[in-house]
Amino acid sequence: MKPENGQEQTEEKRKGSFNHPSARMPNIKVFTGSSHPEIAKKIVARLGINLGRATTKKFSNKETNVEIGESVRGEDVYIVQSGCGEINDNLMELFIMINACKIASASRVTAVIPCFPYSRQDKKEKSRAPITAKLLANLVSVAGADHVITIDLHSSQIQGFFNIPVDNLYAEPAITKWIKENIPDWKSSVMVSPDAGGVKRMTAIADRLDIDFAIIHKERERANEGDSTVLVGSVKNRIAIMVDDLADTCDTIVKGAEALYEAGAVKVYAILTHGVFAGNAIEKINKSCLEGIVVTNTIPQEANMKTCPKIQTIDISVMLAEAIRRTHYAESVSYLFTNVPY
Repeated sequence: MKPENGQEQTEEKRKGSFNHPSARMPNIKVFTGSSHPEIAKKIVARLGINLGRATTKKFSNKETNVEIGESVRGEDVYIVQSGCGEINDNLMELFIMINACKIASASRVTAVIPCFPYSRQDKKEKSRAPITAKLLANLVSVAGADHVITIDLHSSQIQGFFNIPVDNLYAEPAITKWIKENIPDWKSSVMVSPDAGGVKRMTAIADRLDIDFAIIHKERERANEGDSTVLVGSVKNRIAIMVDDLADTCDTIVKGAEALYEAGAVKVYAILTHGVFAGNAIEKINKSCLEGIVVTNTIPQEANMKTCPKIQTIDISVMLAEAIRRTHYAESVSYLFTNVPY
C-alpha cells in the first residue's frame, strides 16, 4: 500500500536527517589523565567547552583506579595523555580510561598522545630486541581506541603499526612561526641537523624558510675510539639553528652546539618538539654554549624553565584543539600539516 503524500515526506525527512553527517555527530567530551593536565585545560579553553570529570588514583597496592564522573553514552570522547612523567603508570591510566569510556557506550574514543612514548624502539637494533612501539600500538587498539592524534612521531612508519587511523601532526608550522618572530636575522641563518636521522625534518623547515642548511655527521675513525663530528656545510659568521624531534640526555645537542661554535657560528639555538630532559640534562644545558633551547609543550616544562632560563616553549595546544575540532566535525586535518591555526 502506497503511503499518503504527507507520510512519504515525513519518511524522507527522517531518512535525510539520519543520513546527514552533522545530524548523527555526537556531542564532544575531553578528559585528561594525570600526565599533562595543563595542556588539556588549554585545549578545552580553545574549544570553548568544560573539561570532562574524571578521577584517577592509586590503590594501596599501586593498582590504578579510574572513575569517569559523567555520562559518555553516544559521545565523541577525547582522552589527553602525554608520554611523560611516570610513563608506564600513565600508559596504564590511559588504557583504563579508554576502556572505561568504551564500555560506557561512548560513540568514539580518540587517544590524544602529544608525545608518543617508546617511539625510539621502532625497529630491531639487534637480535632478540623487542619492537616496543608496535606493542604499544597494539595495546592502544586493544584498549578500545578508535583513533589516535599525536605530534612528531620519532619515525613515520610507526603509523603503520596501528590498525586504527592515526593523525601524526607536525610541529614544523609552529617552529617556523617561532623562528620568524623571535630570531631577527633568521633569513641569513643556517638550519642544522645534529645527526643523520633528523635530516628530513630539518630540510623540510629549511625549505619553508628558504634558507641554507648543514648536517653534523658523526664518524668513528678507528675501533674503540670516540666519535668525531664532521660538519657538512658552512655556518661561519651566521646564526645556527639545530632542529630535532626529541631531547633526552641532551648530549647530542650540547656537543653539536660546541661543534658549530668551533666552525664559526655566531649564535646557536636548538629547537625540539619533545623536551624530555632526563638525568642531568638541565645542568648540561645551563653549562652549554647554547643561546637558547626551544621546545613545544607536549611535555610539561614549568619546573625546567624555573631552573634553566635558556628553555623557552612553543604552545602546541592550539594545533591539538583544532585537530580535535576538525575530527569531531569530520573535516580534513591536512591544513594543520602546513599551517598554524589562528
